[in-house]
Amino acid sequence: MTLKDLANYLEVTKPKEFEKLMRHDMPIHVGKIAKSHFQDNFNKSGFVNNGLKKWKPAKRLSDPGKSAANNYSTLQSSRKHLFSSIKYIPGDGIVTVRNDVEYAQIHNEGGIININTHPNVTEKMKKFAWAKYYSTLGLKKGDKIPKSIPEDAARWRALALTKKPKLNIHIKVNMPKRQFIGESKELDDKLVNKFKEELIKIWH
Repeated sequence: MTLKDLANYLEVTKPKEFEKLMRHDMPIHVGKIAKSHFQDNFNKSGFVNNGLKKWKPAKRLSDPGKSAANNYSTLQSSRKHLFSSIKYIPGDGIVTVRNDVEYAQIHNEGGIININTHPNVTEKMKKFAWAKYYSTLGLKKGDKIPKSIPEDAARWRALALTKKPKLNIHIKVNMPKRQFIGESKELDDKLVNKFKEELIKIWH
């Protein structure tokens, strides 16, 4: 007897138990299993679907020991916010698994982030800009400035001399895809096995 045959048989012979399984119990089982499967992707630093697809490591991990954040793997932190925000919502014969964190989708799918910021120009900022200007030229304050200076040094000088009270800064960040939620063969196999297990309980 196939799994489908067993399900059809129980739908007729034990309709109340079968209906409870399909409308109430299985959505909860599916939600719990899916949540656990997707959270385990964080522990594996990759997405499990026909094998493990490893994530591109976070840049901070290339400089170990520089900060406390380097003690955590890619997409992980002390708060585990992205990890712990995976949730499931069971309904009548259906379950929704999602992550409502604002930056969850861009991590899961990858893409471009456009950041616009408008910091105030302070005297401390201008002092730092002068220091970077001389450092970029390889000079000390008071040294003779060459007639031709590189573009990056010119930018630091422009910041040091600006009369603007605020800066308009646009940053474009290309986020790599680090999928943690989605279709997975291994997850499907777990769900089929659980469904079979629950059907056998009803049968016996």
